[in-house]
Amino acid sequence: MAPRALTVDIHQDEVLTGEAIALDVQPLSYFQRALGAAIDAVAIIALLLSASAVSAWLTTGSIIDPAASPILAITVTVVVLVAIPTTVETLSGGRSLGKLVVGGRVVRSDGGASRFRQAFIRAFVGILEIWMTLGAVAALVGAFTPRSQRLGDLLAGTYCERTRARPVRDVLPEFPAALASWRQVADVARMPDRLARRVSQFVHQAERLDPGARRRLAHELGTEVSAYVSPVPPVDGETLLRAVAVLRREREVRALQIQNDRLEVLTAGDHEGVPQPPAS
Repeated sequence: MAPRALTVDIHQDEVLTGEAIALDVQPLSYFQRALGAAIDAVAIIALLLSASAVSAWLTTGSIIDPAASPILAITVTVVVLVAIPTTVETLSGGRSLGKLVVGGRVVRSDGGASRFRQAFIRAFVGILEIWMTLGAVAALVGAFTPRSQRLGDLLAGTYCERTRARPVRDVLPEFPAALASWRQVADVARMPDRLARRVSQFVHQAERLDPGARRRLAHELGTEVSAYVSPVPPVDGETLLRAVAVLRREREVRALQIQNDRLEVLTAGDHEGVPQPPAS
């Protein structure tokens, strides 16, 4: 009997790494990317005008032969529109002035850092989709891609990741005492990220909700969550949500601990393979 293939469901806000680990990341929104691109465009235009003024001064001052002005203009354009953006993104790890303002950076589709090749493709394609079309192609393509990727991102295999995350809450919910026995046999499957975030927000904000809205929202979320829980305990929606939130947090902590243990083993193995200096 042939082995059954294992499939992994990857959602829009997830990235699958080379080790088949799904990372929950948040791409910049369409309007944030547009604002960052506008800031970058203003900076590049200012730099281009400054370079053009210097070039004009060199040719009119007979420092450079006026016949070479077309070549100088092309060189300045290529340097400002391609070489400088490529260098800035490569050296800054995918960040530019506009991305620093909106809190984002360019990364590969697998979540890795953007390199020279990706930065060069983005800058080179940007001449067509940003400068020759006044941003029309970039705006149109970005509006119809899941992560607001422009044409250069699609060709380079990149997108813009959000780097400013919300602060993590320190207060954790307690596991309901009524479900202590159920905890030993509970099986909570992976939930969609949006549903998991709604559950977490409800658990942390339930005390501040109106009692009627609290019961109604707890019932609705409990009904959705019950599809990912086996067996479903005979409790109210809020109790189920609190139990599921605690179990998911414990599972995430265990996964992080396992990952840290593996990193320690690999690090120890690398140190063992390094020859030690002779004792004096």
